[in-house]
Amino acid sequence: MRRLDWRRAQSPARAPLAGVTVRLEPLDPSQHGDELFAETAGADSTWDYLAYGPFAGRDEFMSWLEERAPLDDPLTFAIIDLASGTARGLASFMRIDPANGVIEIGHIWLSPGLQKTRQATEAIYIMSRYAFELGNRRLEWKCDALNAASRRAAERFGFVFEGVFRQHMVIKDRNRDTAWYSITDAEWPPRRAAFEAWLSPENFDAAGRQKRALAELRVVSAGT
Repeated sequence: MRRLDWRRAQSPARAPLAGVTVRLEPLDPSQHGDELFAETAGADSTWDYLAYGPFAGRDEFMSWLEERAPLDDPLTFAIIDLASGTARGLASFMRIDPANGVIEIGHIWLSPGLQKTRQATEAIYIMSRYAFELGNRRLEWKCDALNAASRRAAERFGFVFEGVFRQHMVIKDRNRDTAWYSITDAEWPPRRAAFEAWLSPENFDAAGRQKRALAELRVVSAGT
């Protein structure tokens, strides 16, 4: 069997990741907590497929953030909307396996105001780009098989569906079948080109509406 010409990946750093419309900052409850808590108002349904939340109040929410912030896996970032200057979501690197070059983007929580926006797409692009810059061979996305929105997002971003792990977890006293998706390092270059073409200012009209869909641009860049 032919040996791989590959060296182990690096682990992600606890450092900001800069973009044009968003900045990802390592989670700091003292800095991001109140802004994030404000974004949870009236948004209980956004926690339906996560193992935690919604929260009874600010104290419970802040305690959860304080437990999560020091962890290296998952390594959690606050998504800062540069237009408003406020934290409006969370996303993490998790199941970090430098020896095999595998990393996952998960624990994604987007406030209603961040969902389906250019900023949300750029946040996933920034994390994906960084994952491959670290030398990973495989980037994973997993979600509850019933979470249609997350599955659509994975496919829109160019992740390849690999199957469903049946009875994978028990979440909030319910069975969770888990849908698995991935992008490999060989698949990433055309996906990166599509992300960058979609995020380009030329792809948006004066009202901020996209001119060409991300999936369309991926076909153009890769023929896939």
